[in-house]
Formats: sequence, C-alpha cells, structure tokens
Amino acid sequence: MPALLETRGLHAGYGETRVLHGIDFMVEQGGVTALLGANGAGKTTTLRAICGMIRITGGEILLANERIDGKATEDIVQRGVAHVPDGRGTFVELTVEENLRLGAFVRKNRAGVAEDFERMFGYFPRLRERFRQQAGTLSGGEQQMLAIARALLLRPKLLLLDEPSFGLAPLIVQEIFSIMHRIRADEGVSILLVEQNASLALDIAEQAYLLETGRIVISGLAAEIRRDDSIRRSYLGY
Repeated sequence: MPALLETRGLHAGYGETRVLHGIDFMVEQGGVTALLGANGAGKTTTLRAICGMIRITGGEILLANERIDGKATEDIVQRGVAHVPDGRGTFVELTVEENLRLGAFVRKNRAGVAEDFERMFGYFPRLRERFRQQAGTLSGGEQQMLAIARALLLRPKLLLLDEPSFGLAPLIVQEIFSIMHRIRADEGVSILLVEQNASLALDIAEQAYLLETGRIVISGLAAEIRRDDSIRRSYLGY
C-alpha cells in the first residue's frame, strides 16, 4: 500500500530541548500504524509535530506526498488530519452536541454532517442518549468516545490517537478498541496509534515502531513484533 503519511529525518522538541532525533516512519493508506514506547520516549511529541503544534527543527513530514511540516495547524486539519490528544481534549462546559459540532466546523455540507452524526451514533449509541448532556459529566470512557467521534466528523484521511486506553477500565477499553476495528473497516481512515498498552496496539495495527529516547529502535510488522519474545520482554513489558 502507498504511504499516506511519511516522516523523513524528523527532529523536533520544545524550546532548547530536543525530543525527536531524526525519526523515519510511515502510515500506509487505509492502514493502522502503532507507535510504542515508554513515557518520555517521544510518542506524543511525534503527534504534535505532525499537527504543527511544536517546532520542527529538521526533516520532513509528507501527507499524500505533500510536505506539511511548517504549515499552520488549521491548514493541516483542512488537509485531512484529525487529532485525539492525550487527555481527550473534551470541552467540558459544552454539551455533547456542541462538542460534536465543533468537530464538523470546517465542513459546509449540513446534510452530510447530519448523516455523519447518525453514523457516529451507530458507533457510539451512548452519545445519542447523552446528546444534550454537559460533556464534563460524562464518564471517562464516554468522553473518549466523544473525542473520537468529534475527530471523525472532520472526515479525516488520517486519525491520530494518543493513548485512547489511558485511565479507562478494561471492559471500556475493549469496547473502544472493538469500535475502532469497525471504524477502520467502515471509514477507510488511516490511523496512527500511540498506545502504552502494547498488546492492544499490536492487535489492531499492521505496522509498528518502537521509540526510545526520541529514536526508533525497532520497526516491522506488528504480528512479527508480537511474536518476538525478546522484544516483548525487553521493551514492551508483557
């Protein structure tokens, strides 16, 4: 499959602090790529660099063969990149409906947006039940569902997911990952998944990259990495 997203020699960080040191990876069109690693490895920084949220000091980021490094975040969003950040980014004072409408703010086709709302309710029925409810009163799992649905309302080519399982009960995590399988099949969206639960991530991904202190130390097919006992014991902790 051709690459939808590709980084080449990507360097990035915060102020004088360098976090990424020349990383290369790709996300295939319609595929799921997992970015694994311990806290502080540079996973979230990678997603922020793709979105134009931090300064890139070297290298290139290409989306559908077009360079997006150096572009404003809003331009990257309009090119089809949606980001579900760590902590979910829910606007807690707004209702579920208002949060969802923010996800579709760049779209002009109101009929298409209405159809997509119904599609999101098919994936996440609890959002319909809580449509008028203040988002801050939702459970953690419901807020994660809201964050994913809001991102999908952008009709993205690429969905960036940052730790979707964080802080959630195991049954809720299983439910969300099951829904992600459906979304991937139905929507044809490419996914770059940052996840500390390596076992979950390797279940859904085809390709995986392991980051350590801002450098990619292992890459390959997710199934092969899952079967490699030495990698699992040394790097993935299960």
